[in-house]
Amino acid sequence: MPILTFPDGNTRAYDEAVTGRSVVEGIAKSLAKRTVAMALDGVVADLSDTIERDARIEFLDRTDPRALELIRHDCAHVLAEAVQALWPGTQVTIGPVIENGFYYDFARETPFTPDDFPAIEAKMCEIMARDAAFTKEVWKRDDIRKVFADRGEAYKVELVDAIPPGEDLKVYRQGDWFDLCRGPHMTSTGKVGPAFKLMKVAGAYWRGDSSNPMLTRIYGTAWATKEELDAYLHRLEEAERRDHRRLGREMDLFHFQEEGPGVVFWHAKGWTIFQELIAYMRRRLKGDYAEVNAPQILDKALWETSGHWGWYRENMFAAQSAGDEAEDKRWFALKPMNCPGHVQIFKHGLKSYRDLPLRMAEFGVVHRYEPSGAMHGLMRVRGFTQDDAHIFCTEDQLADECLTINDLILSTYADFGFDQIVVKLSTRPEKRVGSDALWDHAEEVMTRVLAQIEAQSGGRIRTEVNPGEGAFYGPKFEYVLRDAIGRDWQCGTTQVDFNLPERFGAFYVDAESQKVPPVMVHRAICGSMERFTGILIEHFAGHFPLWLAPVQVVVATITGEADAYAAEVVRALTRAGLRVEADLRNEKINYKVREHSLAKVPVILALGRREAEERTVSIRRLGSQQTRTLPLAEAVASFVAEATSPDLRRAEAVAESVPSTGTVLDGQHGESPTP
Repeated sequence: MPILTFPDGNTRAYDEAVTGRSVVEGIAKSLAKRTVAMALDGVVADLSDTIERDARIEFLDRTDPRALELIRHDCAHVLAEAVQALWPGTQVTIGPVIENGFYYDFARETPFTPDDFPAIEAKMCEIMARDAAFTKEVWKRDDIRKVFADRGEAYKVELVDAIPPGEDLKVYRQGDWFDLCRGPHMTSTGKVGPAFKLMKVAGAYWRGDSSNPMLTRIYGTAWATKEELDAYLHRLEEAERRDHRRLGREMDLFHFQEEGPGVVFWHAKGWTIFQELIAYMRRRLKGDYAEVNAPQILDKALWETSGHWGWYRENMFAAQSAGDEAEDKRWFALKPMNCPGHVQIFKHGLKSYRDLPLRMAEFGVVHRYEPSGAMHGLMRVRGFTQDDAHIFCTEDQLADECLTINDLILSTYADFGFDQIVVKLSTRPEKRVGSDALWDHAEEVMTRVLAQIEAQSGGRIRTEVNPGEGAFYGPKFEYVLRDAIGRDWQCGTTQVDFNLPERFGAFYVDAESQKVPPVMVHRAICGSMERFTGILIEHFAGHFPLWLAPVQVVVATITGEADAYAAEVVRALTRAGLRVEADLRNEKINYKVREHSLAKVPVILALGRREAEERTVSIRRLGSQQTRTLPLAEAVASFVAEATSPDLRRAEAVAESVPSTGTVLDGQHGESPTP
């Protein structure tokens, strides 16, 4: 006799096993009509499933976030039926839900193309209009294998054979069409709704093995409402418009080529942005971190000690030295991470508890092997620069260090315009190093810090816990930021490490003259500087704030009579520290404006005879059709103020608040402001 508990806390006992459908129909016909599935103790299930035990029950309609995966799953089934109805003999293989949609792989002699989409979508709408019920059946293995074999569905036969003995073999019907599927599904095909779209086709090897036949994969997206679909398609359009690879070409920032797969060829303008980021980060670390530099290539023995050679070898670039002597025949590896080198620096010289915390930072170039198919512009490369740091501290100092790191990370993101942040705490995995007592302490500290982060942010920062997702060597924070078009990027990390100092025999001498391994905290803010640059390009759509723009001002002449004055304006802007280019070509001013706007130059100064005579400049801002005229000196001063980076602006504000006697206000020195 199951007892069901409803979301409002009420319970109801049933004399015998019941289906979810009968339960909801017993509550209200209107509720049953809009319900598409149920959740039992939080697990989504078919509404027609039988309930034989006590459980918490919830009823899901199409607007429930948990129903979105069902909508996409059902849409994949509708797609498969439509394809087989239009092209009999086509074999269906697998059709899983993926982020933002679904796909289905088909075996057909003639691959599908986007030209087939209108016919497929029309047939899908017909199937949805029929509103056939999804019904689940459990078949015997031999029976279902024979049915698929008789239908010529060789791939389905292979899937049946791959299911472990003892597992139920489920078939879902939608009218006359059926498919092998684990489920769950909604109640009928009509519940999928019209908010779907087929997106693209691609080739895909069966089971991802290049020795297997090539299939045609059709990708689609589906949403609960037309408004959500339209918003998603708009985000895709925006993402394409903001694609850092396209903007990189238009703005002449960087390129890639076959001779250097996965490494960036920075052009002068792109390198300017990159170096501005490095300079900004160096200023943020000044006074708190010692910047170091560890070797780029090290003997494999060090990587064996660190564990990377055993755990990470397939992602490392290694080479044997070419010397003739036997002792020169050694294996070396390009460093994939900076941490082992920093432990060596920590070990050089005796350390006391009085020296801690010791913070080391490095803008270290690392190399990691990425499969060629996984590389994606600046976002995923094989050689990149990390804004890496490692803090060596005592257990008692861990909480303060994590809070200090958090403040630095959040204020850095705010300076770049990221104000929607999620901080995730990942706790101990099943396989790990270190004692339970160490893990207990670290997780207690980081849980407390997580609560402080949320409380101090006033709701601006969301926090989450990912149980079991920590590194094998310690728990960690992950910082996920949301860009201008709603995409999430995981960038910063704070990771506690019990493993590496012990492996290398690193220690400090405590107050009782005992040798104690330090707690090592790995810290990154941007993560990969290349990837962060790509994120910024797309976040700003190339419209960088003036302090980051590679070319801040272009001085363009309207007539040759203004050339001499243009040279004077360029000199004035350059002396003020601005990045300036002159355009004295014999071209129409509108042509020049269009060209420099495409290159995303924030400020264009148009100079003609009148400006030269009046010693003014006509200012055209990127994205605006309006012009503004200012005296030269006033314009230069305004550009200088605007081109001051956020951290320097704060430093100036603090300096202005410090009396000329040098008295310290609120415990802060003007040269080292608190963000």
